[in-house]
Amino acid sequence: MDRSTVIGITAGTALLLIGYMLEGGTPSALLQLSASVIVFGGTFGAVVASFPMSELKKFPKWIKIAFTEKSFGSTDAYDTLIRFSEKARREGLLSLEQDLETIEDRFTRQGMQLVIDGTDPEITREILESNITVMERRHKVGIHVFEAAGGYAPTMGIIGTVMGLVMVLGNLSDPEALSHSIAAAFIATLYGVSSANVLWLPIATKLKQKDRAEVAAMEMILDGIISIQAGENPSILKEKLKTHLGNIPVKKEKNQPEPAPNNNPAFGESK
Repeated sequence: MDRSTVIGITAGTALLLIGYMLEGGTPSALLQLSASVIVFGGTFGAVVASFPMSELKKFPKWIKIAFTEKSFGSTDAYDTLIRFSEKARREGLLSLEQDLETIEDRFTRQGMQLVIDGTDPEITREILESNITVMERRHKVGIHVFEAAGGYAPTMGIIGTVMGLVMVLGNLSDPEALSHSIAAAFIATLYGVSSANVLWLPIATKLKQKDRAEVAAMEMILDGIISIQAGENPSILKEKLKTHLGNIPVKKEKNQPEPAPNNNPAFGESK
């Protein structure tokens, strides 16, 4: 579980309620079914109208990604690239073919297969960069969905407030209930603005961060594969790979001070 996502959303919501209660408010006063239907129902409808259903079916997966912690720093990938580099220098690139089955990550396996097959280095780079670009485009769909929800929600809140005020102004015969009705009308705006800034937009930002981290990890692997194909010295390769590590969130394990990117894809990439 991604603790920062859970803690951030939970703390943000809780502190908003605490601040409201410090002013003398009661949580029950914020519960308005009609406002919820207008804001969340309207946001849902607007998002569905904006994106194809084939993409929106991935919504549960995007939520899982945002709330699941992914480590992009694994010593396994780093060590594998260095090991392959050393073996290629000793025995040649063709000797790596028997080790391909030990590579679980599809991206790394594909790149090494191109190298073993003798593909031109420029073509190898183009193919791997194309894979990264396609992955980024796929990730952006999920990011845009949550950004769109964050943009629609406040507007739906204003619509709900206006609708509530129309009902209030159309029924001024009961002055005692007037203030209560006006307060209830503004609950919709509260729902819209708070859901956008505590839920939808933070999730979009988290998906962006994980996208950048995965791209950085794949770029490191790409550089490693191209270096192996060029026959670079393993010591030089080590230094080159280390320059990428600052761009990749890593989880260090005991006695493993030099983590390299994990091959687990952040956005449900199949292997």
